[in-house]
Amino acid sequence: MSDILKKIAAPENFVVKVSRKSVVKALNPPQEPFSITLSNLDLLSGRFPVTYLYFYRKPESDNFKVFVDALKSSLAQILDHYYPFAGQIVQNPKTSEPEIICDNNGALIIEAHTDTPLKSVDFYDLNKTLQDKVVSVEPDFPTQIQVTEYSCGGMSIAFTFDHALGDATSFGKFIASWCEMAQKKPLSCIPDHTRHLRARSSPTYQPSLDQNFVRCTMEEIQNMPMNHISLKRLYHIKASSINMLQKLASGNGVKKTKIEAFSAYVWKIMIGSIDQRHEKCRMGWLVDGRERIGKGENLMSNYIGNVLSVAFGEASIEELKEGSISDIANTVHEAISKVNNEDHFLDLIDWIECHRPGLMLAKAVLGEQVPTIVVSSGQRFPVSEVEFGFGRPLLGTVYTSIPRVGVGYMNQRLSAKGDGSWTVSAILWPELEDALQNDPIFHPMSVSNLQL
Repeated sequence: MSDILKKIAAPENFVVKVSRKSVVKALNPPQEPFSITLSNLDLLSGRFPVTYLYFYRKPESDNFKVFVDALKSSLAQILDHYYPFAGQIVQNPKTSEPEIICDNNGALIIEAHTDTPLKSVDFYDLNKTLQDKVVSVEPDFPTQIQVTEYSCGGMSIAFTFDHALGDATSFGKFIASWCEMAQKKPLSCIPDHTRHLRARSSPTYQPSLDQNFVRCTMEEIQNMPMNHISLKRLYHIKASSINMLQKLASGNGVKKTKIEAFSAYVWKIMIGSIDQRHEKCRMGWLVDGRERIGKGENLMSNYIGNVLSVAFGEASIEELKEGSISDIANTVHEAISKVNNEDHFLDLIDWIECHRPGLMLAKAVLGEQVPTIVVSSGQRFPVSEVEFGFGRPLLGTVYTSIPRVGVGYMNQRLSAKGDGSWTVSAILWPELEDALQNDPIFHPMSVSNLQL
């Protein structure tokens, strides 16, 4: 272990004890329970639990109970507006597909405590720190929140959602609205729960979708090969490094986006970490279709649900070795462009319609193809704004508790420092983690990055 990793290693006695569980229900729920049929794109979510995690320094009030009670009060109010989040997700016996029962079953609040101070937490090795400690997952509640108090008085809040409820944009809207409610501000989002993304009357799609997507069962998802991809790590990347990568990736008068530049850099690192018997490898990107559907008129900005597709680019190891960051960024841009349009999303909705019933996934995610890493941008996800009236967070990131994943994964978002730097959450195979440990741009997340 390198010296820097020894310094940030978590204490062996990092123990988190749950002190209380309670269910919070909407104050003014619908009078009668009713069901919401998932949209076609909801069936592409994989039903994975996804967690958004925030750490806070000690609040001035220094009263954990007051903080939790205030959270519960504002949660009950915001669930009036986001009532599916207080429901249950069950299998419809007629369609064999999941649906949301809006019955005000409630959201689960878990209160926990640890004798460890925040400055002793390992913010790099999330396998050690989070699973069954700071993040708990109980399948009976699609929405659950764990609030953990540390011995220094600092806190963490883990928001965990069933992916069938929505995507990152949906969860960001929910968390931001909850913060507005807690601070007694007017809501900036009136959520749209219509789930209206349905197939056209005569479904049709490009044959290429058959090559990229597949119908599957929950059993197949749960039993996907792990491919040794299980290391969950957190990194800090300086703003100067991001700007430098963007400059390297841009050329011929065409400015590449920061995520395109970052992707090109990661793809180049990746090739040195995969088995030499592979001649090619892939990179994927999650693409939000809200701004694409509706001819860019922003008609879906408040749509709650899943509106995601996945773009994939494939390249030979030789091409990636010889290519410059600018060359590889061109490949990234071209791959994303094929998906970043309304026609693709309408075709994908139709493709799912033609393959129902069941759940759908991108084939590459099942881990049965060439080595792949998927990059997701959380650039617009709220971080420093996740404030409930007790102070801004020191750190905000995303985490998944699923034990099996068929591809590598990286999610970037702006750090809570507000200086343009990034927090990158990653799921890696050992060789890729080794490559990043020696990289000058990826810095293992540590207490020093959080200004504790």
